[in-house]
Amino acid sequence: MASAVHHNCHRLHALLLRPLHAPSRHPRLSFLPCSARLAAPGCRLGTHAAVALAEPDLEEEEEGDDDDAQFVVVTFYKFVPFEDPHAEVASHLRFLQGRDIHGRIYLNEQGINAQYSGPRKDAVAYADWVKMDHRFCDMLVQTSPALTGHAFPRLKLRYKPALVQLEGGSLHLPLLDSSMRAKPLTPSKWKERLEARACLDLSSSETSVRKLLLLDVRNDYEWDVGHFEGAQRPNVDCFRSTSFGLSEDASDPLNGIDKEKTDILMYCTGGIRCDVYSTILRKKGFRNLYTLEGGVSNYLRVEGPAGWVGNLFVFDGRLSLPPATFRRSWPSGEEAAVEKERWVGCCYACRSKVVELRHRNCANIDCNRLFLCCRWCAKELAGCCCSDCKAAPRLRPLLPGHQRYLKWHVYRDGLSTPVATDSKDNPDCCC
Repeated sequence: MASAVHHNCHRLHALLLRPLHAPSRHPRLSFLPCSARLAAPGCRLGTHAAVALAEPDLEEEEEGDDDDAQFVVVTFYKFVPFEDPHAEVASHLRFLQGRDIHGRIYLNEQGINAQYSGPRKDAVAYADWVKMDHRFCDMLVQTSPALTGHAFPRLKLRYKPALVQLEGGSLHLPLLDSSMRAKPLTPSKWKERLEARACLDLSSSETSVRKLLLLDVRNDYEWDVGHFEGAQRPNVDCFRSTSFGLSEDASDPLNGIDKEKTDILMYCTGGIRCDVYSTILRKKGFRNLYTLEGGVSNYLRVEGPAGWVGNLFVFDGRLSLPPATFRRSWPSGEEAAVEKERWVGCCYACRSKVVELRHRNCANIDCNRLFLCCRWCAKELAGCCCSDCKAAPRLRPLLPGHQRYLKWHVYRDGLSTPVATDSKDNPDCCC
């Protein structure tokens, strides 16, 4: 097992470091028994659980293949004042004219939020062009491989009142005031704080001891795919529903904490949701707010999966990425085997552990929940998230493999059975 995983890790490492001969090539899947348990309440090992190891086709590239043809996904955001954001949108559209870029790029008076895919040459050219503006010169740009081509169905570049999906928009929030946002911690500092937190959990419970709380500012299905050890599962399925610190609900991890003596460590995929939500918490009197710089994706790139359990959910066609996707260096031997067993998720329906991560929207149009599901439950429940939904009157057909539903009105209006499409155009298309 260990030697096989070690071999697969280095094969995937080679793929990420070398140009792809054909971006449309799909990985092969091989199945192994699953033996690791997910650190989640109530999670049990189902008899049909399986591990899927991606084995990319590593044929030798022909000499002269161009690295610029590799497809990548690029993400970045920055809070800067735009006096005329509509003119900025027009300028960005002009630059991208004739370039092969798909994705979601939103601008408004407070800055930009971008997630897009394309051949490396075009994708990097756009990020470099944005950074030519001195206001963006220090902006963190994150790049990851898109092994099967575009990770987004099309380009959506537009003005939007909220850079992330938030009820009522975000223009009323003091996002341009860095003192109102959480203090960013580098991945190494974040790791140190996680280790300090573990020590605090074992230390004195005296009131004089400073507390540390780990806050996952994402959605429940993202947590199911992967999370930092010790982080409570969010009870929301979209960012707009997040209400940490805003209610007296007993399930709220911020309810009743000492705002003066508690350090709150916030994290999300790429950082922007934490930056936005921290301004809301700051206005509610929470003083000691910290965020993971560049989000989980940057942490996995720099520190690897230390303290992280599972994969990382991403809001594009790839849906879920193993930590090794972001690594600078690679584990070997027994360490690699241990890490591979930690890359697990939990089926929403039966709670069995799965590493063959398949997200789907509930076939019940009136539910439409995005959830992680094993192949057995997908078939047994006809694509629904539960037996109640399976009995609902308005059901879409179960789509095979990784195909995704079209917009819900296609099925409401009784149009023909859909063809394959990309993942749900989720409103939380942020990082």
